[in-house]
Amino acid sequence: MTATFDILGLGCVAIDDLLYVPSFPSADTKLQILRRERQCGGLTATAMVAAARLGSRCAYAGTLGEDELSQFVVDAFRHEGVDATHIRRRSGARPIHSIVIVDLSRQTRTILYDLEGVLGAQEDWPHADVIRAARILFVDHFGTEGMIRATKIAREASIPVVADFESDVMPRFGDLLALVDHLLISCEFGERLTGEKEPARIAAQLWTSERQAVVVTCGAAGCWFVDADRPDRPQHRPAFAVAVVDTTGCGDVFHGAYASGLARGLGLEERVRFASASAALKATRPGGQAGCPTLADVEAFLKAQDK
Repeated sequence: MTATFDILGLGCVAIDDLLYVPSFPSADTKLQILRRERQCGGLTATAMVAAARLGSRCAYAGTLGEDELSQFVVDAFRHEGVDATHIRRRSGARPIHSIVIVDLSRQTRTILYDLEGVLGAQEDWPHADVIRAARILFVDHFGTEGMIRATKIAREASIPVVADFESDVMPRFGDLLALVDHLLISCEFGERLTGEKEPARIAAQLWTSERQAVVVTCGAAGCWFVDADRPDRPQHRPAFAVAVVDTTGCGDVFHGAYASGLARGLGLEERVRFASASAALKATRPGGQAGCPTLADVEAFLKAQDK
């Protein structure tokens, strides 16, 4: 079957109301908001937008509702060139709604989120043929049973599965974790999963012979990764030094750029470097999806680093 999409995303989408403040407020105080914005966010949604801006053909096939927030997501996808034709609309469903407090003095952000009406991946959606029409399946932990179904269909069709996980509290998370062959997680979550504190040891422990790569991201400290060629020797990729403006969505951009690099046929080291550069550029710009770089941006940045 000829692939219709480079990357098909399932799972988390969100509406982020970003509040920019001079510094994070203390308890029982008042603080003026300097600026506010509404953007589409979420693990999978931001990864799809990042990959689309980097030149990949992307689609989202999760479940949303008929409400204003759901329509905002659909409109944002269409604006970014992410195929939204396979989104299921169901009454009462909606995206995650988050308030993101951006501390401009420390370049940090705090996320307050509401999961009411959030369904995650469904056990009967999308159709198997839609999954088989992708070159890469991108999953997260929202809707474990639906994700397990989709990953099994993908693996049976020899379609790589790239995952971004932040929680392991859902039933059967272990089954889903075992099915992923490109596992990308933060150092913080990797520590919770493995009990290890060193990112290199986290990557090594999460490696299995069923995987193609494990990448542990550590923000400004860079990332560690392993693959089948050197599963016992984790490699380190330092983060690029940039003037940080806003870290919102940096991890999601890394994951989307990694998937885009995989779709382009880049080797693991090139893929990780490409994803690191994409995340670094995002950090220099305000907002989540609004700050996603284009392919031309990343290529110019990497060319400048090689001089």
